[in-house]
Amino acid sequence: MLEYEIIPAKEKTSKKLLVMLHGLGDSSEGYRWLPEAMGFPWLNYALVNAPDEYYGGHSWYDFAHDPRPGILRSRKLLFDLLDGLRAQGFPTEQTTLGGFSQGCLMSIEVGLRYPQRLAGVVGISGYVWEPDKLLAELSPVAAQQRLLITHGTMDPIVPFARTREQVSQLKAAGLKVEWHEFVKAHTIAGEVELEVIRDFVTDGYRE
Repeated sequence: MLEYEIIPAKEKTSKKLLVMLHGLGDSSEGYRWLPEAMGFPWLNYALVNAPDEYYGGHSWYDFAHDPRPGILRSRKLLFDLLDGLRAQGFPTEQTTLGGFSQGCLMSIEVGLRYPQRLAGVVGISGYVWEPDKLLAELSPVAAQQRLLITHGTMDPIVPFARTREQVSQLKAAGLKVEWHEFVKAHTIAGEVELEVIRDFVTDGYRE
């Protein structure tokens, strides 16, 4: 079971939710700035800790050796989390799943396999794990899922060209992927990228 914190919307009756998954070595604390930065009084937040300890933070999988066992376990834990949040009154179709770096990989992995339609999937500065296998095992609602994937042209950690090629593969398979490139390293490009994320999240609640 994953540890997470709910930061409630200022509009108390809102059931709209953004689930945020951090990157390697970070934690839910690393995204406590996000609600204020997004500026949406109608949006609840679930800030989630990955299951494994990693140098004072957490990780979703062992990137240095075999990532498969960690990815499969984290995927199952995130499925359970989404099920649990729905049981708490946060409808999946009003839930956006987002993540940075390792959290990006997990967001894409879960978003395209989870059997319920989400409001959207946001992946920042990550990549797609085994895209051929993923495309062969898509959920029945994967074609309806909305994805926003962003990446930095100067990223020294996750190669830009690989992610762009993987995104092209997802698009060629007919998936609804919005792709944005930023002149940035392995980070979020401040207000210019946040505005793209805001627009995407907002559009997910208009449909």
